Amino acid sequence: MPAEKPLAPGIFITGTDTGVGKTLVAAALARHLRDLGLRVGVMKPVETGVTDPAAEGSDAALLRWAATCDAPLQDVAPLRLRRPLAPAVAAEKDKIFVDFGALLEACRRLRENHDFVIVEGAGGLMVPLAGGLLIADLARAMCLPLLVVCRPDLGTINHTLLTVFSAQTMDLPVAGFLLNGMPDIPDEAMSEAPHTLAALASTDLLGVLNRVAAKDEQSKVENLAGLIEKLPTYSILRRNLAWPEKTSK
Repeated sequence: MPAEKPLAPGIFITGTDTGVGKTLVAAALARHLRDLGLRVGVMKPVETGVTDPAAEGSDAALLRWAATCDAPLQDVAPLRLRRPLAPAVAAEKDKIFVDFGALLEACRRLRENHDFVIVEGAGGLMVPLAGGLLIADLARAMCLPLLVVCRPDLGTINHTLLTVFSAQTMDLPVAGFLLNGMPDIPDEAMSEAPHTLAALASTDLLGVLNRVAAKDEQSKVENLAGLIEKLPTYSILRRNLAWPEKTSK
């Protein structure tokens, strides 16, 4: 019986709210790691609001482009739903069965064939996936640590702490959190958010990424990827995400 392939390390990216830039951060990390010479696998296990469910949605397509990932559609974007609703609701309305085991198998295949894998969840941890299952249950079953992406403006302290503390209560390992979309001239609440969260969140602040302006999403990803290595917290980010030092041959 052939030995099983070793599984690559990876990260499960979740957000504190809708519109925090989770996909942009996931894609920027994928582009940065690809530029380091790593084979990066990307996955959007479930994407809703997909215009043509026979093809990848916009989030999965952006991740694939950023990583230059050539994995099959069923591994990168195994579940594509037309309605812009929570996955469990969108699937139920279209009478589509959410195969939890198939999502886990797709992740396993990606981890067998890449140096590092980035999985982007749908919304936050408490988004219903199927039946009594949440996105948090998917993250736990994939055995990947969480990277929490949060926004910098007023309210983010509450949302971020709730997300981190919920993850810890559910025994989900948290690699850290990252604030995305900090404006060039932040207001007082934004200026104080990183320090306050770093003191209270019981996990590491992995970076504060500035808001990037560009003509399209791909340009935004490239601009954001260029900021990652310049982060003062870059060594902590690299340590906590544990991506490999060397590429596979």
